[in-house]
Amino acid sequence: MDPVLAYHERSKHHVDRYAPGPDGLDWATQPEPFRRYAGARETELPLLAEDPAVAWSDLFRQDAVPSRRLDRAGIACLLQLSLGLSAWKSYGGNRWALRCNPSSGNLHPTEAYLICPELPGVAAGVHHYCPDRHVLEQRATAPLAWRDGVLVALTGIHWREAWKYGMRAFRYCQHDCGHGLAALAYAAAVLGWPVRLLSDWGDDQIAALVGTDRMTDFAGAERETAEAIVWIGSGAPPAAADVLAALAGAEWAGRANALSPDHRDWPDIPAVAAATCRPADSGAEPVTLPPLPVPAPASTEAAGLLVRRRRSAQAFDGRTAIDAASFLRMLDALLPRAGMPPWSLQAQAPGVHLVLFVHRVTGLEPGIYCLARDAEALPALRAAMRADWLWAAVPGCPAHLPLRLLAPLDARAFAAGVSCHQDIAADSAFSLAMLARFDDIAAAPWRYCERFREAGMIGQALYLEAEAAGLQGTGIGCYFDDAVHRALELDTAVFQDVYHFTVGGAVIDARLGTEAPYAHLGDRPAV
Repeated sequence: MDPVLAYHERSKHHVDRYAPGPDGLDWATQPEPFRRYAGARETELPLLAEDPAVAWSDLFRQDAVPSRRLDRAGIACLLQLSLGLSAWKSYGGNRWALRCNPSSGNLHPTEAYLICPELPGVAAGVHHYCPDRHVLEQRATAPLAWRDGVLVALTGIHWREAWKYGMRAFRYCQHDCGHGLAALAYAAAVLGWPVRLLSDWGDDQIAALVGTDRMTDFAGAERETAEAIVWIGSGAPPAAADVLAALAGAEWAGRANALSPDHRDWPDIPAVAAATCRPADSGAEPVTLPPLPVPAPASTEAAGLLVRRRRSAQAFDGRTAIDAASFLRMLDALLPRAGMPPWSLQAQAPGVHLVLFVHRVTGLEPGIYCLARDAEALPALRAAMRADWLWAAVPGCPAHLPLRLLAPLDARAFAAGVSCHQDIAADSAFSLAMLARFDDIAAAPWRYCERFREAGMIGQALYLEAEAAGLQGTGIGCYFDDAVHRALELDTAVFQDVYHFTVGGAVIDARLGTEAPYAHLGDRPAV
């Protein structure tokens, strides 16, 4: 069997057994939440004094947001609103940080690196971003000399997720990479900066760029796996070969910290990581995204406020509904459009589509629905599922939104049951399963990661759209893959379930203490 698809089968949860994982949490080896590079020179970044005067709805209108200057203050805003801290929580003597980018179990395997020419206030070279201290650690000094943009690379530390989730952790790391990519796209949009995913870079090239292939710098520390690289700015990005050539004589600094004193190995994870390693120049020709209408206006609140306010709900009240217009707007925002965040990072046709379990949407019949995020995928989705679904048009749905009613019924018990018996999938206004195309993965194994990252990007969009609608969302990584497939009578050679999500009225736990995200930095200058 194909090694990537074999990993996917072995890492499935089943109704009668869960995927291989630790028998319990070994708190003595809980990973440190923040990576540091001892000995690297630091550049302190200013904090936001107030959110930029950019409304959430402005992000979806062409040329509505003027471009900010590309300098230290702009970079600080980009990183704070994408990968920075959003709050500290405390309970029972324990204290933990929340971030603008969500993560499975709040474990945050994703690390970020800024690669830039000399900017006002930022030296040319390769920098690691430390979200807790809001600083850049300069890993490499090099004469990088392009103009009008920066590179941001993301890597993943698999151990952070494997400590809690075992074999299935590789999936969650890909979700989190997608969350991080989308978070960068939204933050860049707040600054008026275009953003592109550079799919021609190979994973080995990214590792060489950010220095995660430097064995001596990671002696005794958990390694990082290259995941993605984006270009933020105007004009054309520099070629990978030119950037790496400029780094050939770079001066490197910094030693990575060890996150845990001991580890349990999960051999399937490095095996699937190696099997899905993306070669250079493997990107397919980009597609032209369709010229769809702009989504209906949503919140006029500051986009930065929504980003920093985003939370993962722990429970829903089982009562709050969403009106049909807001629900349809939320789904409309998930259709890729040229230049609209976060889909400027989607160069290919959508490979992930939604099966929705509608519980409390005023003006819409409860039941099971399907949203093809590309109208051309409707026939394939219909052919891959049970023959007796209705596939009925939804009254009031915009003509360009391919939402279909499959069956009118009360799906609450089913939604909770297949989401590892979690009530949050039933007590919400709606929940959903994301179906990813699987028939092209054997020919291009790195697409396995791409599909999970696309699902993570959808998750981040839903998180922020929920906040804009006065609700909250939660990503669900624990679900019974094949139980969903059986209920849909899904042809799993074509599509498989890769992520669940749920949106509703959150129940706030008043026992938790909340602190400002950067109060511990004292009198750090703000902009």
